[in-house]
Amino acid sequence: METNAENGVCILIVDDDEHICQLLALYLEKDGFRTECRHNGESALDALREGDYDVVLLDVMMPGMGGFDALAELRKFSSVPVIMLSARGEPMDKISGLDRGADDYITKPFEPQELIARIRAVLRRIKPKPEQSKRVDLFNLSVNLTDFTVTRDGARVDMTPKETELLYTLVKTPMHVFTRDELLKQIWGQNYSGDSRTVDVHIKRVREKLGDNAHWRLTTVWGVGYKIEVF
Repeated sequence: METNAENGVCILIVDDDEHICQLLALYLEKDGFRTECRHNGESALDALREGDYDVVLLDVMMPGMGGFDALAELRKFSSVPVIMLSARGEPMDKISGLDRGADDYITKPFEPQELIARIRAVLRRIKPKPEQSKRVDLFNLSVNLTDFTVTRDGARVDMTPKETELLYTLVKTPMHVFTRDELLKQIWGQNYSGDSRTVDVHIKRVREKLGDNAHWRLTTVWGVGYKIEVF
């Protein structure tokens, strides 16, 4: 698959409304991105298995396989950043999307420039400059922001970019307690409009993927936040 000649970024737009797809593609291509469109979850998954995309814009409400189910399937084989698009703006809808592995959630209607800003923010997080690339090791755990990989006992642990950043932040300063607000600002940015439950959802997923360990543990400090505890 070809990529944009200017910035190398290709965005997959998934929405059953062809008019919305065309409109989003128009705005994004005007800003220098390359786009492709799919109109249902099944087709999007086929494209993602075969192609190389930098960001996915995934509508929640689609006939057949909806956005949440498509995201759950996608996370079985890919960590590509996903921004959910939905007219459903209730907190539980946002939490449901994040819990399935979304990197961001934006409620319709939205300004095109806001969406573009969210895309750029995701790209900055997953493509750090070489001088910003870092790796931390803790006993049998390694977190590498150079290529956004996590390994435990030498085996790869599949994590989304935000999960990797969250774990890296905790692991690089063992025993330090980070508040939810601190983690939100460091990982999601000063302008993030969500609440602290976003951190809780990601912590839960990281714990489930890492499992138990004899040397360290991701610990909740009730009423304060989280830390990596070392034994």
